[in-house]
Amino acid sequence: MVNPLRWLMSLLFIIQMYLAMAVIAVVFAPFALFSRAAAVRACHAFCGWTLFSLRLLCGLRCEVRGTPPTDEVMIAAKHQSFLDIIMIYNAVPRGKFIMKRELMYAPFLGQYALAIGCVPVDRGKRGAAIAKMRADVARGASDPGQLIIYPQGTRVAPGAVRPYKVGTGLLYQQLEQPCVPVAANVGLFWPKRGILRKPGLAVVEFLPPIAPGLPVGPFMEALEVQIETASDRLLAEAGFRQERPADGNAR
Repeated sequence: MVNPLRWLMSLLFIIQMYLAMAVIAVVFAPFALFSRAAAVRACHAFCGWTLFSLRLLCGLRCEVRGTPPTDEVMIAAKHQSFLDIIMIYNAVPRGKFIMKRELMYAPFLGQYALAIGCVPVDRGKRGAAIAKMRADVARGASDPGQLIIYPQGTRVAPGAVRPYKVGTGLLYQQLEQPCVPVAANVGLFWPKRGILRKPGLAVVEFLPPIAPGLPVGPFMEALEVQIETASDRLLAEAGFRQERPADGNAR
């Protein structure tokens, strides 16, 4: 049974989070319109406030493990909720996301996403989306920062199985940069849908980088194994028990 007070505090957290987003966006707007650095500072300010208020109101602590990259790399991460976006972005100096095009039109979020260098793609047509994604990234290659992509393409609930998309491998091949995998357990506490934010310890973990130069197939295999293995470990650490098929295999 859901604790009514916990649900109410979660609702309060969500309301004040979006109010804070609006206030920070408006305050920084005169600077962010002309400066990517100012837009980045605004986004970091929002992330910092969100993580602070999340712990204060919901009892959810957030921890970043491993070494967040500061140089030019591609980050390929497990995506379970809005919380991993906030934690990963807050941990790196100049992050920019591969994002779905619809987010461009979200108030404040869309405008600032474009200002910090995010790359919008249309997910409706897979082949065309990959081609455009590669072209957009190539055009922005001179813009410094850490390119963040979610290789499964969408939020995936803890324990659910969803394939890794080859677009991540094609970008890795094109950019010729190291790829830093990121594992997470945040979906246990901040779910894909719903209001309740559960207390506990949400973790994102930056894993050892995969060096450039691998063929796409072996890269994708290594990426999936690293992210899924580490994410399963973080889920188990938080008390989640993975349901296994009858043959005993996890996935």
